[in-house]
Amino acid sequence: MSTDLPPERRTAPTPHAVRAAWAVFVVFVVAGIGMATWASRIPAVRDGLGFSEAEMGVLLLTGAIGSLVALPLSGMIASRIGAGRTCVSFAALAAAGFAVATLAVEGDHAMLVRVGLFLGGMGVGIWDAAMNLEGAVVEQRLGRSVMPRFHAGFSLGTVAGAGIGAVAAHAGASLPGHVITVMVIDLLVVVACVRFFEPTADAAAAGAPAPDPQADPATAVDTGTGHTLRDTLATWREARTLLVGLVVLAAALTEGAANDWVSLAVVDGFGTDDSVGAIGLAIFLCAMTLARLAGTSLIDRYGRVTMLRVCGAAALVGVVVFALVPTLWVALAGVAVWGAGAALGFPLGMSAASDDPKRAALRVSVVSTVGYSAFFVGPALIGFLAEHVGYRDALLVLAVPVAVGLLVAGAAKPLDAAREPA
Repeated sequence: MSTDLPPERRTAPTPHAVRAAWAVFVVFVVAGIGMATWASRIPAVRDGLGFSEAEMGVLLLTGAIGSLVALPLSGMIASRIGAGRTCVSFAALAAAGFAVATLAVEGDHAMLVRVGLFLGGMGVGIWDAAMNLEGAVVEQRLGRSVMPRFHAGFSLGTVAGAGIGAVAAHAGASLPGHVITVMVIDLLVVVACVRFFEPTADAAAAGAPAPDPQADPATAVDTGTGHTLRDTLATWREARTLLVGLVVLAAALTEGAANDWVSLAVVDGFGTDDSVGAIGLAIFLCAMTLARLAGTSLIDRYGRVTMLRVCGAAALVGVVVFALVPTLWVALAGVAVWGAGAALGFPLGMSAASDDPKRAALRVSVVSTVGYSAFFVGPALIGFLAEHVGYRDALLVLAVPVAVGLLVAGAAKPLDAAREPA
């Protein structure tokens, strides 16, 4: 077996690293459950507030803004208190924010709903960056490219959360009771899991030694030397980090656009009913999850950059086929290729941003911010375009960022330990 991780980062996996890998996987799963739980009850939010489609769009954008405001600071926070404490702290903030939002829906306090969603978005954003940072550390300790499997766990969590949400809605469960219960359980699971995390202290600021890969996490101190705002701003000037961000941007935009618009594009584009549209989305999600589960072996065998290029080409072909072919079953086959192509860009971008553990927290925050900007904003822009050209034709615009991601995929090549990027 070969691995695309830098040679100096390859170590024999310890039992602690294996336990940490399972702990990170579970944290990804519950993060997916939490996100899908909220999404599954959005119709109840609309009905509770009596909002129009436009008002709901603005409301949901509030949570996205919270994430985008917080994400640039995630690296500085994780470097000061460690990934484990960051996950717990901001999972708690996410739970509190969504609790406020759902209780405010019951009381018909629209402004308080926005406050809750903003806080929840902040919590989700920084929690996500911290768990990706820990995932990259565990990946390096294991010596295998396991980040795609963590993201597959997130995908599985979204499926489970959506299923639980459907059952809760059908049973008439109250919005606050359902959402708060799930968020509290998520938080308790995160608290239990971070006890097994590997230490992720950044050693850049004071030249302190990096954590010993063979050390027992139970005795390790998971606190960093603490990066500053100046360090954060400097990271935004690193050419390689920004190029890796473009790779992640392309992947996030292709994934986010599919989540939001594939079902509608199938229904409107082929004149089918809603059930066929739901099948189209299910095909995309299943293809993406399966590709992430298979990704570890493929990346270890063929390398990070090769797989990014293969996936980018697959996403490009899949989008074009879906948008242009006149036959439904061929278009759905294109959706499957599109889903597989969208699977690895985000996790591989997180791995590339973490090649140098001294700067991993800051670089993950930059790459996450760039990627989630596309994930949150891009689908909305495609929706505006769809009003003029239709959903299928509007999705063709994805070919542009995917092509850019293909062109800059080489930036994700593992770092030489002796050199820093420009």
